[in-house]
Amino acid sequence: MDDKKVIVIAIGGNSLIEENNNVSVATQYEAACKTASHIVKLIADGNKVIIVHGNGPQVGFALLRSEMASELLHTDPLDSCVADTQGSIGYLLQKALYNEAIKIGLSLPVATVITQVEVDKDDTAFSNPTKPIGLFMDEKEAKNRLEKDGWSILEDSGRGYRRVVASPKPKAIVELETIKTLIDNNITVIAVGGGGIPVVKTADNSLKGCEAVIDKDLASALLAKEINADLFVVSTAVEKVSLNYNKPNQIDLKSLTLDECRSYIKQGHFGVGSMLPKIEAIIDFVESTNKMGLITNYENIWEALYGDKGTKITP
Repeated sequence: MDDKKVIVIAIGGNSLIEENNNVSVATQYEAACKTASHIVKLIADGNKVIIVHGNGPQVGFALLRSEMASELLHTDPLDSCVADTQGSIGYLLQKALYNEAIKIGLSLPVATVITQVEVDKDDTAFSNPTKPIGLFMDEKEAKNRLEKDGWSILEDSGRGYRRVVASPKPKAIVELETIKTLIDNNITVIAVGGGGIPVVKTADNSLKGCEAVIDKDLASALLAKEINADLFVVSTAVEKVSLNYNKPNQIDLKSLTLDECRSYIKQGHFGVGSMLPKIEAIIDFVESTNKMGLITNYENIWEALYGDKGTKITP
């Protein structure tokens, strides 16, 4: 990659949690520093970077805190929890990027944009909520939540009951012009955290928050298209996309075309809750822009761009 690029990098909320039994703000910051150290290398090379982060575990924590404090304080709706985690995770990443940049003598302005993402109020996802959030419940609590709070509840593979919410498709990024202005002024941007705060337009064209979770990878692809990014990177837990993942005949892929992606999807190679949404987001970007997408883990982002790490997806 010889030319300087505008790069959108999507990282998962789970990437900030390295040990499920050792979760704290301090440990999440340590994990953020590891990711930031590799991203800073890209910025030092003259590239403009926009970071989108997941927030699944962190929203779960926020909802749990709200529920546990409900006897003393008001509870927070899901859209507010998404906004809260955009701010808190943005803070961790801003600090990590700044401090990692200092180590290599780089002055790095960074800004987090609390980002609303418009969804269609008539999206069919609202009539068929499928995205699990929060903790497992027993049948008694599930029935109580259904009757008292109007939650949608599903039984989860014999493990208990969980609240489910809609996962509508992202339609428009409300703060897009703000993000563009920051990029144009050479500011590293953290935006569309957790897929964005889901909002719908009302009859008078005003915005209203809604109880939903937007897929972070699809929202990242939308952002990459809207800002005319040169490259869209999805950071995940593995270095390369694989066929027959975790099986004796696993095959790691250095590159994929769109036709190959679609063929492997039909063959069922990519997990619905893991690699599939990442592949679908990359397809959306590459097909719309005729540019390259990349999937790899955070520690190989730089080498994937300049070397042979990761999986490159091309038209």
